[in-house]
Amino acid sequence: MSTIKIKQIKSRIGAPADQKRTLDALGLHKLNRVVEHESNPSILGMVDKVKHLVTIVK
Repeated sequence: MSTIKIKQIKSRIGAPADQKRTLDALGLHKLNRVVEHESNPSILGMVDKVKHLVTIVK
């Protein structure tokens, strides 16, 4: 499968605990950090859950 790069663009402060756990599971701990993951349904589901906090980098 292909890989996707995910960048955190908004702060986790004020987000519900489950969204904070999702960011941790994606490996995003600070703003403007970019992580690379395989593009599979579980990763895409996590990105969809926190879509207002992250963006996909080309």
